[in-house]
Amino acid sequence: MSPAPDVAATIAGLVRDIPDWPQPGVVFKDITPLLNDAAAFAAVVDALVEATTVPGRRIDRVLGVEARGFVFAAPVAYKLGAGFVPVRKAGKLPHEIEQEEYVLEYGVDLLEVHRDAIRPGEQVLVVDDVLATGGTAAATARLVDKLGGVVAGFGFVMELTHLGGRAALSGHTVESLVTFGPAGAGPAPGAQAVSAPGAGE
Repeated sequence: MSPAPDVAATIAGLVRDIPDWPQPGVVFKDITPLLNDAAAFAAVVDALVEATTVPGRRIDRVLGVEARGFVFAAPVAYKLGAGFVPVRKAGKLPHEIEQEEYVLEYGVDLLEVHRDAIRPGEQVLVVDDVLATGGTAAATARLVDKLGGVVAGFGFVMELTHLGGRAALSGHTVESLVTFGPAGAGPAPGAQAVSAPGAGE
């Protein structure tokens, strides 16, 4: 399902580019102006719910990926009447955990989730702020699989299409509210939610 076109325009208008942060050559998408606008934040949460809702399908858990994914996943879970599950970097969770590696440019890192957070057969929606390379999103899907859950789909506020993250989620339904091309290009033509059987990262 596609959100109203003005939601994509709102996101594009409020998210600001920070060049060369956190390192040279990187253009960082700063979502804080979007979060600071109450009406825009509410519209984005509602649009994520609309874009990821399939009639007749329940969602039992909504996973948010550390850290900005928490901001969007928790209210989406509330709207869907589902539980919220935080997926965290290594060493942040106090109980028994399951962990999964994902690849960084210069090595690997770990994502972790509590083993009792997902029950076998539960339908799980993964929500994050941005799909870039797809590394963290794919690792999150593997965590869900390890715990016996079923990945019902992925919902992202933004997708950086030139980084190819959608390919890492092959076999899954991926929804993004707005797509951006190469740094500085702004929203891609016709930016809206995109469904495809087929990160952020």
